[in-house]
Amino acid sequence: MCGINGIFGLQDKASAELKITQMNQATAHRGPDFTAAYSDEYISLGHNRLAIIDLDASSNQPFISADGRYVLVFNGELYNYKEVRLQLPNWNFRTQSDTEVLLAAFVTHKEKCLQLFNGMFAFAVWDKEDQSLFVARDRMGIKPLYYYEKNDLFVFSSEIKGILASNLINATLDKESLVDYLRYQTVHAPDTILEGVKMIMPGHYMWVSGEELKTENYWSPVKNTRFNQVSTYQEACEKNLELLQNAVKRRLVADVPFGAFLSGGIDSSALVGLMSNTQKGVKTFHISFEEEAYSEAVHARKIAEKFATNHTEITLKATDLRDILPAALGAMDHPGADGPNTFLVSKVTKEHGITMALSGLGGDELYAGYDIFSRALKLQRSKWLFSFPKGIRAAMGQMYATLKPGIASKKIQYVLSQNYLEAEYYYPFNRLALFDEEVKGLTGLDILPINKVFQQTNKQIGMGSAGITYPLLTKISIAELQSYMQNVLLRDTDQMSMAHALEVRVPFLDHELVEFVLGLPDHWKNPTTPKKFLTDSLGDLLPSEIINRPKMGFTFPWEIWFRNELKDFVQAHLHAIENRGIIRKGAADGLWKKFLAQNPSVHWSRIWQLVVLENWLKKNNVSN
Repeated sequence: MCGINGIFGLQDKASAELKITQMNQATAHRGPDFTAAYSDEYISLGHNRLAIIDLDASSNQPFISADGRYVLVFNGELYNYKEVRLQLPNWNFRTQSDTEVLLAAFVTHKEKCLQLFNGMFAFAVWDKEDQSLFVARDRMGIKPLYYYEKNDLFVFSSEIKGILASNLINATLDKESLVDYLRYQTVHAPDTILEGVKMIMPGHYMWVSGEELKTENYWSPVKNTRFNQVSTYQEACEKNLELLQNAVKRRLVADVPFGAFLSGGIDSSALVGLMSNTQKGVKTFHISFEEEAYSEAVHARKIAEKFATNHTEITLKATDLRDILPAALGAMDHPGADGPNTFLVSKVTKEHGITMALSGLGGDELYAGYDIFSRALKLQRSKWLFSFPKGIRAAMGQMYATLKPGIASKKIQYVLSQNYLEAEYYYPFNRLALFDEEVKGLTGLDILPINKVFQQTNKQIGMGSAGITYPLLTKISIAELQSYMQNVLLRDTDQMSMAHALEVRVPFLDHELVEFVLGLPDHWKNPTTPKKFLTDSLGDLLPSEIINRPKMGFTFPWEIWFRNELKDFVQAHLHAIENRGIIRKGAADGLWKKFLAQNPSVHWSRIWQLVVLENWLKKNNVSN
């Protein structure tokens, strides 16, 4: 795992070399093992290395082909690099690394090499002869890649910090992205919170030359879902277990110490169990709280005991978080309402000598673990409501929201006012943090229609899906994978773990596993019990107490802390963001007062997203 940087099209070579050095310095935390740069008259490339596979210096980057034509910078891991290497018999390999395998595959197959890879990656290859740059991102969007393009200049980096360090752009807040952020506590790719800074989308590659910038999609969960792979439920369970075992096995390839995050839930427990089948004394890490209502420690201990792991438990107090919060917020590369939890567990994991850890991220999206999946099935049974005219439904929704005030009731009101009760119409309200009227009240900005990411997802899983009728739970999975998971969970995991030079691998997002599970019928994945299909696939691997216990989201006791230890910290940031001028005077304070008064319409996360945004804008000197 590493950090990559690049500047293409800056005519002043000396200036480009200086700027790539600055970019490397800004992203040095991603790869403390080795830092270097390459420059010629057209391009400068930088790399910070975190050595995981083949620790030898011969695998350092930028990696140059033996003939000097190609230069590679690569962030990530190819889990199947040994298999791919066997398919390249004509390449005279100089190292044992996945880095050289990637370059050899690209030189041999160009963009078609992406179909060979199983891994997480963002990389760039410079062709000195053709004077062209190829950049690509992995299928699921596990590894980020940001870029800025204007006129003949193309700047890219693993982090926004890297792009800002080039001093080639003005850090200006994007107002349309601000609306997206307030709605969803994140900004959906390809956009970012900054004007002109974009992300390469998951499953996409880009050719950049002096004449053009061409982007292509090589994989998506919609296009690559595999239907009708098995004929019985038992076969499906057996195939799912086989694919999951393979995914875990692939991700245990490393030349450094590794472990696993263990929450005590089904997903992380399953991974620890499967790891323990081949590895003894797996090191596991868990965060618990003094507030018992938020603690899953007893469940994590049960799994640690069952599989005889080397278990580390961190008990967190509010004062501990208060002390570490400035560092956690400082590590945030893009504002978002999540992240400090991953920052802390990554910090402790790294301090215990671990360089790579497995995470259960992706299990809920794939195996119908979130409430949205069961709600979607209930809504499907409630289609009779849409036999009423829209005006009557809207009035019913308004009455319900009035009688039972709260965020959930407001979302029901929104759903009842839609034209159709289909996933592509109601799903966007699932992750909504602030409603449109609230965003307008906070900012005074004109509210644009639903953002283009949801528009594209809606088209893919709905009426624009090329005649394919996707099962309802598959639709919800695809929507979750392409929105919340990619733009919140994966982004936060990358920026917070890499702040400590810790690589996090996510077996549930193995693309072969994803393609298979998305193609299964709803009645096999129906969440009548928590993630029933997954737990049935695992057999007796997990204790019934873990399988049947109520789901707990991994979250800090913010609700309590905001009213006590963190109260002054929160208030100071709310006042500051109002003074900045992007939030109306008194608007943030009004939300804060409602929260303190325990108004059910104001969740703590609505306050926190404003705190995070102000902190990030100030730290990065962003103008309005």
